[in-house]
Amino acid sequence: MKSPRELFNNNLSLLDEPEVMDLLEYCNELEEENIEFKFEKASNKELAMKDMLQEVIKGCNALEKEQIEHERFGYEEPQYQESILNLKKYILDRCREEKIYL
Repeated sequence: MKSPRELFNNNLSLLDEPEVMDLLEYCNELEEENIEFKFEKASNKELAMKDMLQEVIKGCNALEKEQIEHERFGYEEPQYQESILNLKKYILDRCREEKIYL
């Protein structure tokens, strides 16, 4: 299953369109709601951790793919610093929400 961002790989300029940006944001919100629903259904911290780790892996895979595209096609380099900060914020926010103490 492709991520919403991967759907635009053949035409990356579309990612700058306001409607596409809104669509990607909406998809992210739906993914978050889906994860929350799964957690509520199972009421299990293990499931919350598994979902969080799956999202982290998905983000790492996307960043690796961007790096490969940069090297192969000369696209803009991935924003590692921004990605690391976003990843850290995501993990800490989810842990706080799920009352998971690291």
